[in-house]
Amino acid sequence: MLTDQELAKLNNKIKQLTPTQQTVVVNTVNAYLDQGTLFRRNPNSDLISDQVLIQIGDRLIAHHAASRQNLSKDRFEYAFEYALKSAGINAYLETNPTNRGHDITINGVPVSLKTQADRSIKEDYIHISKMMELGGGAWELPRLRDLFIEHLQGYQRIFTFRCLSKDPKHLKYELVEIPHSLMMEAQTNCQFESMVNSTQNPQPGYGRVFDAHGNLKYELYFDGGGERKLQIKKLRKDLCFVHATWEFGSALAP
Repeated sequence: MLTDQELAKLNNKIKQLTPTQQTVVVNTVNAYLDQGTLFRRNPNSDLISDQVLIQIGDRLIAHHAASRQNLSKDRFEYAFEYALKSAGINAYLETNPTNRGHDITINGVPVSLKTQADRSIKEDYIHISKMMELGGGAWELPRLRDLFIEHLQGYQRIFTFRCLSKDPKHLKYELVEIPHSLMMEAQTNCQFESMVNSTQNPQPGYGRVFDAHGNLKYELYFDGGGERKLQIKKLRKDLCFVHATWEFGSALAP
Protein backbone atom coordinates (compact mmCIF):
# COMPACT_ATOMS: atom_id res chain seq x y z
CA MET A 1 0.00 0.00 0.00
CA LEU A 2 1.36 3.43 -0.95
CA THR A 3 1.86 5.99 1.78
CA ASP A 4 0.17 9.40 1.62
CA GLN A 5 3.49 10.91 0.60
CA GLU A 6 3.94 8.37 -2.20
CA LEU A 7 0.37 8.97 -3.39
CA ALA A 8 1.04 12.73 -3.48
CA LYS A 9 4.17 12.16 -5.58
CA LEU A 10 2.22 9.90 -7.92
CA ASN A 11 -0.50 12.52 -8.31
CA ASN A 12 2.11 15.15 -9.20
CA LYS A 13 3.64 12.84 -11.80
CA ILE A 14 0.23 12.17 -13.37
CA LYS A 15 -0.29 15.94 -13.71
CA GLN A 16 2.91 16.10 -15.79
CA LEU A 17 1.61 13.59 -18.34
CA THR A 18 0.05 14.60 -21.63
CA PRO A 19 -3.76 14.36 -21.90
CA THR A 20 -3.41 11.21 -23.98
CA GLN A 21 -1.11 9.62 -21.42
CA GLN A 22 -3.49 10.58 -18.63
CA THR A 23 -6.32 8.86 -20.51
CA VAL A 24 -4.27 5.67 -20.68
CA VAL A 25 -3.74 5.82 -16.91
CA VAL A 26 -7.46 6.42 -16.29
CA ASN A 27 -8.46 3.53 -18.56
CA THR A 28 -6.06 1.19 -16.77
CA VAL A 29 -7.27 2.24 -13.33
CA ASN A 30 -10.89 1.81 -14.42
CA ALA A 31 -10.07 -1.65 -15.75
CA TYR A 32 -8.80 -2.66 -12.33
CA LEU A 33 -11.80 -1.21 -10.51
CA ASP A 34 -14.72 -1.98 -12.83
CA GLN A 35 -14.09 -5.65 -13.65
CA GLY A 36 -14.84 -8.72 -11.65
CA THR A 37 -11.98 -11.16 -11.20
CA LEU A 38 -11.69 -14.85 -10.46
CA PHE A 39 -8.05 -15.87 -10.06
CA ARG A 40 -7.44 -19.43 -8.93
CA ARG A 41 -4.25 -21.37 -8.25
CA ASN A 42 -3.76 -25.06 -7.76
CA PRO A 43 -2.64 -25.52 -4.13
CA ASN A 44 -0.24 -28.21 -5.34
CA SER A 45 1.56 -25.82 -7.70
CA ASP A 46 5.23 -25.38 -6.87
CA LEU A 47 5.47 -22.11 -8.83
CA ILE A 48 2.18 -20.22 -8.69
CA SER A 49 1.92 -18.69 -5.24
CA ASP A 50 -0.79 -16.18 -4.36
CA GLN A 51 1.67 -13.39 -5.18
CA VAL A 52 2.55 -14.83 -8.60
CA LEU A 53 -1.13 -15.44 -9.32
CA ILE A 54 -2.06 -11.82 -8.63
CA GLN A 55 0.99 -10.41 -10.44
CA ILE A 56 0.11 -12.24 -13.65
CA GLY A 57 -3.60 -11.46 -13.29
CA ASP A 58 -2.97 -7.74 -12.86
CA ARG A 59 -0.66 -7.77 -15.88
CA LEU A 60 -3.42 -9.41 -17.94
CA ILE A 61 -5.97 -6.79 -16.87
CA ALA A 62 -3.60 -3.95 -17.75
CA HIS A 63 -2.88 -5.53 -21.13
CA HIS A 64 -6.54 -5.87 -22.04
CA ALA A 65 -7.28 -2.32 -20.92
CA ALA A 66 -5.43 -1.25 -24.08
CA SER A 67 -5.81 -4.23 -26.40
CA ARG A 68 -8.40 -6.69 -27.68
CA GLN A 69 -5.69 -9.17 -28.60
CA ASN A 70 -4.61 -11.97 -26.33
CA LEU A 71 -1.32 -11.64 -24.47
CA SER A 72 1.41 -12.63 -26.93
CA LYS A 73 4.09 -15.22 -26.19
CA ASP A 74 6.88 -12.72 -25.65
CA ARG A 75 4.75 -10.58 -23.32
CA PHE A 76 3.71 -13.65 -21.38
CA GLU A 77 7.34 -14.68 -21.02
CA TYR A 78 8.28 -11.28 -19.56
CA ALA A 79 5.22 -11.22 -17.31
CA PHE A 80 5.97 -14.73 -16.06
CA GLU A 81 9.63 -13.94 -15.39
CA TYR A 82 8.72 -10.70 -13.58
CA ALA A 83 6.06 -12.37 -11.43
CA LEU A 84 8.38 -15.19 -10.42
CA LYS A 85 11.22 -12.82 -9.57
CA SER A 86 8.86 -10.61 -7.55
CA ALA A 87 7.99 -13.68 -5.48
CA GLY A 88 11.65 -14.42 -4.79
CA ILE A 89 11.92 -17.24 -7.32
CA ASN A 90 15.14 -17.38 -9.33
CA ALA A 91 14.04 -17.02 -12.96
CA TYR A 92 15.65 -15.61 -16.09
CA LEU A 93 14.69 -15.73 -19.75
CA GLU A 94 16.93 -17.25 -22.38
CA THR A 95 18.56 -14.38 -24.28
CA ASN A 96 19.87 -16.32 -27.29
CA PRO A 97 17.28 -15.81 -30.08
CA THR A 98 18.53 -18.89 -31.94
CA ASN A 99 18.15 -21.20 -28.96
CA ARG A 100 16.06 -24.24 -29.96
CA GLY A 101 15.51 -25.56 -26.46
CA HIS A 102 14.30 -23.85 -23.33
CA ASP A 103 12.81 -20.36 -23.03
CA ILE A 104 13.34 -19.68 -19.32
CA THR A 105 15.33 -21.12 -16.43
CA ILE A 106 13.47 -21.40 -13.11
CA ASN A 107 15.45 -22.34 -10.01
CA GLY A 108 18.12 -23.80 -12.25
CA VAL A 109 15.64 -25.90 -14.27
CA PRO A 110 15.34 -25.25 -18.05
CA VAL A 111 11.70 -24.75 -19.06
CA SER A 112 9.96 -24.59 -22.45
CA LEU A 113 7.11 -22.08 -22.72
CA LYS A 114 4.31 -22.31 -25.28
CA THR A 115 1.10 -20.35 -25.85
CA GLN A 116 -2.25 -21.15 -27.44
CA ALA A 117 -4.97 -18.72 -28.46
CA ASP A 118 -6.47 -20.06 -31.70
CA ARG A 119 -10.14 -19.48 -32.45
CA SER A 120 -10.89 -23.19 -32.43
CA ILE A 121 -9.29 -23.75 -29.02
CA LYS A 122 -10.84 -26.57 -27.01
CA GLU A 123 -11.06 -26.52 -23.23
CA ASP A 124 -10.07 -30.17 -22.76
CA TYR A 125 -7.51 -30.63 -25.54
CA ILE A 126 -4.20 -28.85 -26.01
CA HIS A 127 -2.71 -27.95 -29.39
CA ILE A 128 0.83 -26.71 -29.88
CA SER A 129 1.08 -25.31 -33.39
CA LYS A 130 4.89 -25.27 -33.40
CA MET A 131 6.66 -27.52 -30.97
CA MET A 132 9.86 -27.33 -32.96
CA GLU A 133 11.28 -26.92 -36.46
CA LEU A 134 12.18 -30.15 -38.22
CA GLY A 135 14.73 -28.66 -40.59
CA GLY A 136 16.17 -30.42 -43.60
CA GLY A 137 17.32 -33.99 -44.00
CA ALA A 138 15.45 -37.18 -44.77
CA TRP A 139 11.69 -36.92 -44.22
CA GLU A 140 11.27 -40.24 -42.43
CA LEU A 141 8.76 -40.34 -39.58
CA PRO A 142 10.84 -42.41 -37.12
CA ARG A 143 13.79 -40.08 -37.73
CA LEU A 144 11.60 -37.01 -37.19
CA ARG A 145 10.30 -38.53 -33.96
CA ASP A 146 13.89 -39.04 -32.84
CA LEU A 147 14.58 -35.36 -33.51
CA PHE A 148 11.70 -34.55 -31.17
CA ILE A 149 13.11 -36.81 -28.45
CA GLU A 150 16.48 -35.12 -28.90
CA HIS A 151 14.79 -31.72 -28.64
CA LEU A 152 13.21 -32.74 -25.34
CA GLN A 153 16.68 -33.17 -23.85
CA GLY A 154 17.05 -29.37 -23.89
CA TYR A 155 14.52 -28.74 -21.10
CA GLN A 156 12.93 -30.50 -18.15
CA ARG A 157 9.50 -28.88 -17.91
CA ILE A 158 6.90 -27.68 -20.45
CA PHE A 159 4.25 -25.02 -19.82
CA THR A 160 1.56 -23.68 -22.12
CA PHE A 161 -0.29 -20.43 -21.43
CA ARG A 162 -3.74 -20.67 -23.01
CA CYS A 163 -6.34 -18.01 -23.78
CA LEU A 164 -9.63 -19.90 -23.51
CA SER A 165 -11.95 -16.93 -23.98
CA LYS A 166 -11.38 -13.63 -25.79
CA ASP A 167 -14.80 -12.22 -24.93
CA PRO A 168 -14.03 -8.70 -23.60
CA LYS A 169 -16.75 -9.19 -20.99
CA HIS A 170 -15.31 -12.49 -19.80
CA LEU A 171 -11.69 -13.27 -20.57
CA LYS A 172 -10.09 -16.49 -19.42
CA TYR A 173 -6.51 -17.73 -19.35
CA GLU A 174 -4.89 -20.80 -17.86
CA LEU A 175 -1.36 -22.07 -17.24
CA VAL A 176 -0.97 -25.80 -17.89
CA GLU A 177 2.08 -27.97 -17.40
CA ILE A 178 2.57 -30.78 -19.90
CA PRO A 179 4.46 -33.60 -18.19
CA HIS A 180 7.86 -34.02 -19.78
CA SER A 181 7.57 -37.77 -19.22
CA LEU A 182 4.33 -37.79 -21.23
CA MET A 183 6.12 -36.38 -24.26
CA MET A 184 8.97 -38.84 -23.79
CA GLU A 185 6.52 -41.72 -24.20
CA ALA A 186 6.73 -41.12 -27.95
CA GLN A 187 10.20 -42.65 -27.86
CA THR A 188 8.84 -46.18 -27.31
CA ASN A 189 5.09 -45.87 -27.84
CA CYS A 190 4.44 -44.21 -31.19
CA GLN A 191 2.31 -45.51 -34.06
CA PHE A 192 3.19 -43.86 -37.36
CA GLU A 193 0.93 -43.04 -40.29
CA SER A 194 2.00 -41.29 -43.48
CA MET A 195 -0.62 -39.24 -45.32
CA VAL A 196 0.07 -40.91 -48.65
CA ASN A 197 -2.80 -39.14 -50.42
CA SER A 198 -1.56 -35.68 -49.48
CA THR A 199 -0.31 -33.40 -52.26
CA GLN A 200 2.17 -31.74 -49.92
CA ASN A 201 5.82 -32.38 -50.52
CA PRO A 202 7.11 -33.83 -48.29
CA GLN A 203 3.96 -35.63 -47.24
CA PRO A 204 2.85 -35.00 -43.66
CA GLY A 205 2.41 -37.79 -41.17
CA TYR A 206 1.36 -38.67 -37.65
CA GLY A 207 2.94 -40.36 -34.67
CA ARG A 208 0.17 -41.33 -32.26
CA VAL A 209 0.65 -42.22 -28.61
CA PHE A 210 -1.99 -44.40 -26.92
CA ASP A 211 -2.61 -45.57 -23.38
CA ALA A 212 -2.88 -49.22 -22.31
CA HIS A 213 -6.59 -49.25 -23.19
CA GLY A 214 -6.08 -47.96 -26.73
CA ASN A 215 -7.20 -44.40 -25.95
CA LEU A 216 -5.33 -41.62 -27.72
CA LYS A 217 -3.10 -39.52 -25.47
CA TYR A 218 -1.80 -37.15 -28.14
CA GLU A 219 -0.61 -36.93 -31.73
CA LEU A 220 2.68 -35.80 -33.16
CA TYR A 221 1.89 -34.14 -36.48
CA PHE A 222 4.86 -33.87 -38.81
CA ASP A 223 3.86 -30.90 -40.94
CA GLY A 224 5.45 -31.15 -44.35
CA GLY A 225 4.49 -27.60 -45.37
CA GLY A 226 6.88 -24.76 -45.97
CA GLU A 227 7.98 -24.57 -42.34
CA ARG A 228 8.63 -28.31 -41.87
CA LYS A 229 7.58 -28.23 -38.24
CA LEU A 230 6.23 -30.52 -35.55
CA GLN A 231 2.81 -29.90 -34.05
CA ILE A 232 1.28 -31.51 -30.97
CA LYS A 233 -2.41 -32.26 -31.51
CA LYS A 234 -5.29 -33.61 -29.44
CA LEU A 235 -3.26 -33.65 -26.23
CA ARG A 236 -5.64 -34.56 -23.43
CA LYS A 237 -5.59 -31.91 -20.71
CA ASP A 238 -6.63 -34.45 -18.10
CA LEU A 239 -3.13 -35.92 -18.49
CA CYS A 240 -1.61 -32.53 -17.65
CA PHE A 241 -1.48 -30.27 -14.58
CA VAL A 242 -3.35 -26.97 -14.44
CA HIS A 243 -1.32 -24.58 -12.27
CA ALA A 244 -3.69 -21.61 -12.38
CA THR A 245 -6.60 -19.91 -14.14
CA TRP A 246 -7.40 -16.22 -14.56
CA GLU A 247 -10.90 -14.99 -15.37
CA PHE A 248 -11.88 -11.33 -15.48
CA GLY A 249 -14.30 -8.94 -17.17
CA SER A 250 -17.44 -6.93 -16.63
CA ALA A 251 -19.56 -10.11 -16.74
CA LEU A 252 -17.91 -11.16 -13.48
CA ALA A 253 -18.43 -7.81 -11.76
CA PRO A 254 -20.64 -7.95 -8.64
